[in-house]
Amino acid sequence: MDDARPATVSRSLFGDFVARSRAAGRLVVQPRMGFGEPQVMRDGLTAVKAARATTIGTVTLDSYTRVGDLDAARKALDEGADINGYPIVTHGLATNRKLVEDLLAPDFPIQVRHGSARPQDIIAASLRAGLDATEGGPVSYCLPYGRISLRDSVRNWEESCALMTAARAHGAEPHVETFGGCMLGQLCPPSMLVAISLLEGLFFHRHGVRSISLSYAQQTHADQDRGAIRALRRLARQFLPDADWHVVVYTYMGVYPRTGAGARLLLEQSVDIAVRTGAERLIVKTAAEAHRIATVEENIQALETAAAADRRVRATGPLPADSDDLTDTDGDDFTDDPDAQEILDEATSVITAVLALSEDPGAALTAAFAHGLLDVPYCLHADNMGRTRSYIDRDGRLRWSRTGSLPFRAAGRTTDATDMTAADLLGALSRVQRSFDRAADLGVPPGHVQLIN
Repeated sequence: MDDARPATVSRSLFGDFVARSRAAGRLVVQPRMGFGEPQVMRDGLTAVKAARATTIGTVTLDSYTRVGDLDAARKALDEGADINGYPIVTHGLATNRKLVEDLLAPDFPIQVRHGSARPQDIIAASLRAGLDATEGGPVSYCLPYGRISLRDSVRNWEESCALMTAARAHGAEPHVETFGGCMLGQLCPPSMLVAISLLEGLFFHRHGVRSISLSYAQQTHADQDRGAIRALRRLARQFLPDADWHVVVYTYMGVYPRTGAGARLLLEQSVDIAVRTGAERLIVKTAAEAHRIATVEENIQALETAAAADRRVRATGPLPADSDDLTDTDGDDFTDDPDAQEILDEATSVITAVLALSEDPGAALTAAFAHGLLDVPYCLHADNMGRTRSYIDRDGRLRWSRTGSLPFRAAGRTTDATDMTAADLLGALSRVQRSFDRAADLGVPPGHVQLIN
């Protein structure tokens, strides 16, 4: 499949593996797994590499390191406490290199996932260990999680990009995945997810990062999600023509089904969405997510379940992405896909309005939130204007009930909407959970689950 990107684009070890897997017709699947004890973390990576799937390894960091509380991380390690991720800065160079020795390779890239709005120490420690793939972003790792200002987060990520690009002098070609398509995990309409994902990708690229992945998190309606990913791919071709990019889909990040069957069904639907839109990579969740942190074995089961679902979808015959999404240009409308067209129109309006604010992508992002051109529903961060609201319509799609100062009007689509009450919000947050548990009992196929009230 021709991805219409220039032959001169530099690919990272991470990006090259994804590109080769895509050419071979395989979806890359990846866990979000992290453990504090180095040998346990290494055992987890070893198991992921051996899984019956096309996998990438993950080192997910702990909450102390995420917020820069390295004293607490050191104390937890000294006391033998069970922490919720791998403290890469605290463990130090020798331990980190031993962690990935004989595992990190062209056929098994490893990504560091962290959640930090102050990632400089994390990036530096990762690069010293030979780990040049990470994820995050100035908006997506600030607004949901950060206690710092958006302006400070932008500066921190500018410095982090400089660290990554400087690593080329030592033979690295860093890869960064924007977390922008996952804002708050749920109840953010797809056009805002697409716009922030693309804008963070542009931020990375303009600060010298050449290998990028653009994220999108599965939401409440499979057709709407497919439309969103098609729109994201279209925008990436338009705005990132000289970058090495791919799309990564996240299995639903909100309240997860309580039954194993419901969780598997939701995971299988995310695979169906990813494969049918040409997305190259999937971040999985496990059947244990509704109750506790997953074990290594449960992560492997999720990876292998996703790989089996990938094979089943591809066995159904030619996919729409083979002839449509991956080879078309940005000149044709999505006449066959009203969801994609609607999301493309809204996201394009946002992106062009933001980029008109400044030639500096960080300054543009900061100003856009100050003016409400970017505004995430239900986000309480001080730099988010908070004038937008969303709801789930009768068909299960995420819609805008209030667009605030966003540079578009959701004409005709908010007429049946009112702002959700607290009870409505709680009900909306659990609708996917309840719907997939019920659909699993009824034997509904992954691509046909409808939300219940």
